[in-house]
Amino acid sequence: MTTHDIPVIMTFSECQKILRVGKNTLLDLLHSGKLEGFRIGNRWRITRDSLVEYVNHT
Repeated sequence: MTTHDIPVIMTFSECQKILRVGKNTLLDLLHSGKLEGFRIGNRWRITRDSLVEYVNHT
């Protein structure tokens, strides 16, 4: 998968599938700030740039 295959803004579940992690692991990454995300209402959104940055630094 290339970065162009990843949506610019993805949902929580899309990010889970890409990273192959569970719900609690992804929540831990978001709450700790290791992966940057933002909320719209009560739903998380993660940008492609923040995902790529996280993957490149782990």
